[in-house]
Amino acid sequence: MAKKVEATVEEKLRALYDLQLIDSRVDEIRNVRGELPLEVEDLEDEVLGLKTRMDKLKTDVETINFEIGAKKNLIEEAKTLIKKYSEQQKNVRNSREFNSISKELEFQELEIQLADKNIKEFKAQIEQKKEVISETKEKLTEREAHLKHKKSELDAILAETEKEEMALLDQSKKFQTEIEERLIKAYTRIRSNVKNGLAVVPVERGASGGSFFTIPPQVQVEIASRKKIITDEHSGRILVDPVLAEEEQEKMGKMFSSL
Repeated sequence: MAKKVEATVEEKLRALYDLQLIDSRVDEIRNVRGELPLEVEDLEDEVLGLKTRMDKLKTDVETINFEIGAKKNLIEEAKTLIKKYSEQQKNVRNSREFNSISKELEFQELEIQLADKNIKEFKAQIEQKKEVISETKEKLTEREAHLKHKKSELDAILAETEKEEMALLDQSKKFQTEIEERLIKAYTRIRSNVKNGLAVVPVERGASGGSFFTIPPQVQVEIASRKKIITDEHSGRILVDPVLAEEEQEKMGKMFSSL
């Protein structure tokens, strides 16, 4: 079995820059979506919260109506007892029995008064909750309409970009398998430490891409020779010469167009 020939430094640099171009294209696609997925998620949570609140308020109203029914039953029972005690009072044999029944009548009258007061309080609570239900319903309708609009916006963007993004992610994985592990680890580490995700950049106007720090002429010559992997001493990014970068951009541009 023939021994696998190790890639040259130039081949490694080209592969790393190709991977960077692929991952940067994925970043661009995701930037187009921006905060939309998070906005949709937040709106979904808000709508769910409002629905839960509506359900609780409606349950509260049902519970209060049940309590009102119980108080009305208590009033009817008290009225029945008052009628019964009033009849008994007509046939008492002594003042002790009369006073005892009078106390029961007084107690039942107080029960009716208290139940009436409770019913008024319960009805006030229902009116208050109905007002909150109305406000919540109005807000829910508005948030559902907003969610529908945002979902439609997101779906349209996904329809345009999802296929390309999936194809690019597959290509990214494929390219990673062709690059030695230590370089992938370095690439991933650098990429996660910089804001724009650029771990491999070309030299532009004597400085590393996106930087204002000038690269010494001797280092620029070394980068152009493609004999070793050189990193920017300020940002840690891997550097490639502009000619290599242009060649790979043209090559990868054709690949992107075919996706």
